[in-house]
Amino acid sequence: MPASEPPAGGPRWGRPGNGPSPSGKWASAAGPPKKKQRGRACLWGCAGVLAAVIVIVVVVLVIALGNGDEDTTPAPTQATTEKTQDAQRERADLISFQLDDRSEAGITNIWVVWTIKNGSSEKSDYSWDWEAVDADGTRLTNGSQVETDVQPGQTARGEYPTVLKNVEGVKLNITSFNRTASN
Repeated sequence: MPASEPPAGGPRWGRPGNGPSPSGKWASAAGPPKKKQRGRACLWGCAGVLAAVIVIVVVVLVIALGNGDEDTTPAPTQATTEKTQDAQRERADLISFQLDDRSEAGITNIWVVWTIKNGSSEKSDYSWDWEAVDADGTRLTNGSQVETDVQPGQTARGEYPTVLKNVEGVKLNITSFNRTASN
């Protein structure tokens, strides 16, 4: 047996399929792969995530706290005051707006009724939106009403059926009101 060959059943020289080791040394078994500085990479990754979180927190705080002056309401101007007064005068033309329960013999029959008196110096059209809410503030129904061609100083009355089942604890709210000159 030549000196470069191991005894039968013993370890073989070199790597399988590559032939004998060139220097005649025993080949070492393949070990686990080398660690690739995972600790340092993890440290940098965690530091990056922490920095991103800090930046997000700072941006949120700047947005939340930085806009204090922009949210203030300006003082009313003369034009704003005049518009408010005009709207109050227009709204005063709606003298009454209420529910009328006409139910009889177990048949529900509830109407909204209104009276308008034109307080302006010109023929006017009126339109308004309303809602009926219960004691808890829950909207039960809503609608829009229109009264047209009301002469200056003239009174107009109207009515409209509702889907309400009773009037107990129900409140009517006017959600918008407009008066315009008739054509």
